[in-house]
This record gives sequence, C-alpha cells and structure tokens, in this order.
Amino acid sequence: MKIYTKTGDAGQTSICGGTRISKDAPRIEAYGTVDELNSILGTLSTASDTPNESRALLLRIQNQLFNIGSFLAGIPEPGIKDEDITAVEADIDRMDALLPPLRNFILPGGCVLAAQAHVARAVCRRAERRIISVTPAINTPAIILTYMNRLSDWLYVFARLINYNAGISEHFWQKPI
Repeated sequence: MKIYTKTGDAGQTSICGGTRISKDAPRIEAYGTVDELNSILGTLSTASDTPNESRALLLRIQNQLFNIGSFLAGIPEPGIKDEDITAVEADIDRMDALLPPLRNFILPGGCVLAAQAHVARAVCRRAERRIISVTPAINTPAIILTYMNRLSDWLYVFARLINYNAGISEHFWQKPI
C-alpha cells in the first residue's frame, strides 16, 4: 500500500466514514492541532535530558491525544476515561509537591527542555480552543475538554519541575509600574 493516495491534492481530505471535507475546515484544524501537540510531546520524550519516568508519562499522554484526534476525525468513541483525567491530576499533584510554592506568574523558558514543555502547553491551549470551536457541530464530549484543560496544567507543572531539577531559577513576570 502506498502512503500517498493523491486524493487530497485538491485541498480535500477524508474523515473516518469517508466524508470528504476541506483541509482548512475547523474540524481538521482541531485534530491537526492535537497532532501538532502530540508531535511536540514526541520531541520532549526523546530529548536526552528527559527523565526516564517522564518518558512513560509522555507516552501515555501521546496515546490519549491520539485517541482524541481519532474522535475529532470521526471515530465515535472519545477514547478518554475519567481514570485518564484522574491520572493526569495525580501526576500534577505529585510533581507540584516537589516544587516551591508559586506566588507570581513565570515567564516561559529556563532550560531548552522546559522551554519546549512551555511551547507544548501553549499548543495544548490552542488545541483546546480549536476543539471548543467544533464542539457544537460534532458534540464533543465534555471529558475531552476537561482532559485538554488538565493537560495544559500538567505541561505547566512539568516545565517548572524540569527547571527545578536542573537547578534553573524561574524568571518572574515584572508587572508594569
């Protein structure tokens, strides 16, 4: 089987079930952004300075994002369960317990790995917005929106933990006078 089909050469693509829609349709934008996020997480998981225990967490999240993308592409089941959200929340609580309390907004950055986690967080928020925009048309289950919202929190705490473990101080937002 060839990887190229030539059926998308005129700007149309097929979603699950065979319906053809424009490649710039909001639904395609939504699952394309989820795919972009998944690719960034793949980059995070393969970085040489990513802790081994984090690699397993990132792989779990990548699989869950693939489930969400599949739903957005027309698979009828969301592929996300309450236990998935509970697991993300437990990860957040575990990581956050290792960090100093946060009293100010921080600027994205630090080491390269943490900066990439902040990029992933921003893309996650964009994916969440794209999913919200198609929710009325495809009846997105609330659990997907909850998962995406929690995942952006996970990525924020993950970025902070990476910097903390690397001994890199966070830079706080300087409020205008």
